[in-house]
Amino acid sequence: RVLDRLIGFPLTWFVQKKVSRGASAGRVQSVALGLIVKREKEIQSFRAVEYWSIHAGLEKAGRGFEAELANFPEMTKGASMRPPFRAAGPAIPDESAANSLATTFNRSEFSVASVTKGEKRRGPVPPFTTSTFQQAAVNRLGMSAARAMGIAQELYEGVNGQSGLITYMRTDSVSISPIARRQARDWISGAWGSQFIPDKERVYATRSKGAQEAHEAIRPTDPSAMPESLRRVLSADQLRVYTLIWQRFTASQMTDARYATMAVEIEARDNGALAGTFRASASALVFEGHLKAYGADVNDRQAEEDEEGVVTALPELAQGDILTRKAVDSRRHQTEPPPRYTEASLVRALEEEGIGRPSTYASIVQTVMKRDYVERQGRALVPQELGFIVHDL
Repeated sequence: RVLDRLIGFPLTWFVQKKVSRGASAGRVQSVALGLIVKREKEIQSFRAVEYWSIHAGLEKAGRGFEAELANFPEMTKGASMRPPFRAAGPAIPDESAANSLATTFNRSEFSVASVTKGEKRRGPVPPFTTSTFQQAAVNRLGMSAARAMGIAQELYEGVNGQSGLITYMRTDSVSISPIARRQARDWISGAWGSQFIPDKERVYATRSKGAQEAHEAIRPTDPSAMPESLRRVLSADQLRVYTLIWQRFTASQMTDARYATMAVEIEARDNGALAGTFRASASALVFEGHLKAYGADVNDRQAEEDEEGVVTALPELAQGDILTRKAVDSRRHQTEPPPRYTEASLVRALEEEGIGRPSTYASIVQTVMKRDYVERQGRALVPQELGFIVHDL
């Protein structure tokens, strides 16, 4: 309150006198506007850099797959082959160098140099806090943070004679009561089997700066109340929000998902001399674990989380295998400017910097839009002329 009096009031009077009677400023909204404006200036000053990558279409026993060039002898002659931007393999700076390499590899013989098999585990994420709930509602449901919070309020208060369906939705905490943890474990074990619950209860610790942990994480008041059982009680949007909360909480008390992984290094030889090394990797789900809670959404969930360039399956390969070359091509890419903020990424940035409170995140976005500082285009938050003027002043 003191900061609002010291900062918000005088700054608001100042911008109202200098810019517009409808303008305002404050210790949170001015920082939020600043993040959006600074990101837009980065985008405006961005200059794209072109680079190329090499990909080989290969085959073993009738099964095709793709590998990407990882390194080649010329790379050691200078750093020019690795420009200062992110690329999965060597970033080749011009088309003529890329085409020359492609020509070499199109006459090369390919064989498997090494195969590494392993297992990867992916644990569940903690149950929702206010900020992570708002981010998920924006990203997964396409709702505004304010709309999602309004629906959560309805679920908290109770709908159509139902008592409150979720716990309080304004919270910084990821902790869950021991009773709720036991209820969730009992329900999961009964519904899907004991292999889906870990030996020890999952207990999460809050790491965000300045967290106020007066309330639990956002969770269903009755873990056994599946979304499907409330289909006739809830509206479509209420059901979507409840499903999001139920899935996240239930998954948070379940075992890791397990993946079988395979990484392959492939040598390309031109007249016997090593011309380059290609890599391919695959990851296949072997045990659902916590992904079981997401049901039909599990494929979307995996697609969101899978690393770029990892395919779901490779043919069975062994060291020394000779591969059939189908085609080798070069592909043009450009570096991308930083993305504009969405409501979800802005909320995450504010939380990481310890700015504002969970209860204010949704209203801050509404405020900067209502003042005509920012406009929503699709999901992106785009600063307007008035937003630039007020921020710069």
